[in-house]
Amino acid sequence: MKRIVLDTNVVLDLFHWANVDAVPIMAALEAGTLTCLADERTLDELQRVLTYPQLKLTPEMIAERWARYRALVEVIPEGEAPALPRCTDRDDQKFLELAARSGADWLVSKDKALLKLRGRTKLGFQILKPAAFSALLGTN
Repeated sequence: MKRIVLDTNVVLDLFHWANVDAVPIMAALEAGTLTCLADERTLDELQRVLTYPQLKLTPEMIAERWARYRALVEVIPEGEAPALPRCTDRDDQKFLELAARSGADWLVSKDKALLKLRGRTKLGFQILKPAAFSALLGTN
Protein backbone atom coordinates (compact mmCIF):
# COMPACT_ATOMS: atom_id res chain seq x y z
CA MET A 1 0.00 0.00 0.00
CA LYS A 2 1.24 3.49 -0.85
CA ARG A 3 2.20 5.72 2.07
CA ILE A 4 1.84 9.49 2.28
CA VAL A 5 2.60 12.33 4.66
CA LEU A 6 0.26 15.32 4.53
CA ASP A 7 1.30 18.73 5.78
CA THR A 8 -1.12 20.50 8.12
CA ASN A 9 -2.57 22.74 5.41
CA VAL A 10 -3.49 19.71 3.33
CA VAL A 11 -5.07 18.05 6.37
CA LEU A 12 -7.20 21.20 6.78
CA ASP A 13 -8.13 20.97 3.09
CA LEU A 14 -9.39 17.43 3.71
CA PHE A 15 -11.13 17.84 7.05
CA HIS A 16 -12.17 21.48 7.20
CA TRP A 17 -12.23 23.27 3.86
CA ALA A 18 -13.27 20.24 1.73
CA ASN A 19 -10.98 21.55 -1.01
CA VAL A 20 -11.75 19.94 -4.36
CA ASP A 21 -8.06 19.07 -4.86
CA ALA A 22 -8.20 16.99 -1.70
CA VAL A 23 -11.39 15.01 -2.43
CA PRO A 24 -9.60 12.11 -4.22
CA ILE A 25 -7.06 11.93 -1.37
CA MET A 26 -9.84 11.68 1.21
CA ALA A 27 -11.61 9.02 -0.87
CA ALA A 28 -8.41 6.92 -1.07
CA LEU A 29 -7.80 7.27 2.68
CA GLU A 30 -11.36 6.28 3.52
CA ALA A 31 -11.22 3.35 1.06
CA GLY A 32 -8.01 2.14 2.70
CA THR A 33 -6.02 2.24 -0.55
CA LEU A 34 -3.61 4.80 0.87
CA THR A 35 -1.92 4.99 4.27
CA CYS A 36 -1.45 8.42 5.84
CA LEU A 37 1.48 8.72 8.25
CA ALA A 38 1.83 11.07 11.20
CA ASP A 39 4.00 11.41 14.29
CA GLU A 40 3.68 13.26 17.58
CA ARG A 41 5.17 16.49 16.20
CA THR A 42 2.83 16.66 13.20
CA LEU A 43 -0.15 15.71 15.35
CA ASP A 44 0.76 18.38 17.92
CA GLU A 45 0.89 21.00 15.17
CA LEU A 46 -2.52 19.98 13.85
CA GLN A 47 -4.05 20.04 17.32
CA ARG A 48 -2.70 23.56 17.84
CA VAL A 49 -3.82 24.81 14.41
CA LEU A 50 -7.35 23.50 14.90
CA THR A 51 -7.76 26.01 17.75
CA TYR A 52 -6.85 29.04 15.59
CA PRO A 53 -9.69 31.61 15.80
CA GLN A 54 -9.74 32.18 12.02
CA LEU A 55 -11.00 28.62 11.53
CA LYS A 56 -14.08 29.44 13.65
CA LEU A 57 -14.29 25.91 15.05
CA THR A 58 -16.28 25.08 18.16
CA PRO A 59 -14.74 22.63 20.64
CA GLU A 60 -17.09 19.96 19.26
CA MET A 61 -15.96 20.63 15.68
CA ILE A 62 -12.31 20.47 16.75
CA ALA A 63 -12.91 17.14 18.48
CA GLU A 64 -14.75 15.75 15.45
CA ARG A 65 -12.05 16.75 12.94
CA TRP A 66 -9.31 15.49 15.24
CA ALA A 67 -11.04 12.13 15.75
CA ARG A 68 -11.66 11.67 12.01
CA TYR A 69 -8.03 12.39 11.18
CA ARG A 70 -6.62 10.20 13.98
CA ALA A 71 -8.78 7.30 12.80
CA LEU A 72 -7.19 7.49 9.34
CA VAL A 73 -3.50 7.83 10.23
CA GLU A 74 -0.78 5.45 11.23
CA VAL A 75 1.36 7.01 13.96
CA ILE A 76 5.08 6.53 13.39
CA PRO A 77 7.36 6.51 16.44
CA GLU A 78 9.88 9.30 16.86
CA GLY A 79 13.39 8.57 15.67
CA GLU A 80 16.36 9.83 13.75
CA ALA A 81 15.81 10.91 10.16
CA PRO A 82 18.50 10.37 7.54
CA ALA A 83 20.47 13.38 6.30
CA LEU A 84 18.04 15.72 4.57
CA PRO A 85 18.13 19.15 2.97
CA ARG A 86 17.14 21.98 5.28
CA CYS A 87 13.74 23.47 4.66
CA THR A 88 13.85 27.27 4.80
CA ASP A 89 10.72 27.15 6.99
CA ARG A 90 11.96 25.34 10.10
CA ASP A 91 8.38 24.50 11.12
CA ASP A 92 8.07 22.33 8.01
CA GLN A 93 11.27 20.32 8.50
CA LYS A 94 9.28 17.84 10.61
CA PHE A 95 7.26 16.80 7.55
CA LEU A 96 10.42 16.06 5.56
CA GLU A 97 11.84 14.10 8.48
CA LEU A 98 8.63 12.11 8.96
CA ALA A 99 8.44 11.23 5.25
CA ALA A 100 12.08 10.08 5.24
CA ARG A 101 11.87 8.16 8.55
CA SER A 102 8.65 6.39 7.69
CA GLY A 103 9.47 5.30 4.17
CA ALA A 104 6.66 7.41 2.71
CA ASP A 105 6.19 7.43 -1.04
CA TRP A 106 4.95 11.03 -1.13
CA LEU A 107 4.84 14.21 0.92
CA VAL A 108 1.77 16.19 -0.12
CA SER A 109 2.12 19.88 0.62
CA LYS A 110 1.09 23.37 -0.41
CA ASP A 111 4.01 24.95 1.43
CA LYS A 112 6.32 26.91 -0.88
CA ALA A 113 9.43 26.11 1.18
CA LEU A 114 8.79 22.36 0.95
CA LEU A 115 7.80 22.51 -2.72
CA LYS A 116 11.10 24.28 -3.51
CA LEU A 117 12.94 21.11 -2.50
CA ARG A 118 11.36 19.07 -5.31
CA GLY A 119 13.96 17.76 -7.68
CA ARG A 120 16.81 19.58 -5.92
CA THR A 121 18.05 16.56 -4.09
CA LYS A 122 17.65 12.80 -3.96
CA LEU A 123 14.85 12.04 -1.55
CA GLY A 124 13.26 8.64 -1.07
CA PHE A 125 9.85 10.23 -1.72
CA GLN A 126 8.25 12.77 -4.01
CA ILE A 127 6.90 16.14 -2.89
CA LEU A 128 3.66 17.02 -4.66
CA LYS A 129 0.90 19.59 -4.44
CA PRO A 130 -2.56 18.18 -3.60
CA ALA A 131 -3.88 18.65 -7.16
CA ALA A 132 -0.90 16.82 -8.67
CA PHE A 133 -1.20 13.99 -6.16
CA SER A 134 -4.94 13.70 -6.76
CA ALA A 135 -4.30 13.50 -10.51
CA LEU A 136 -1.75 10.75 -9.84
CA LEU A 137 -4.36 8.85 -7.83
CA GLY A 138 -6.70 9.05 -10.79
CA THR A 139 -4.18 7.25 -13.00
CA ASN A 140 -3.75 4.26 -10.68
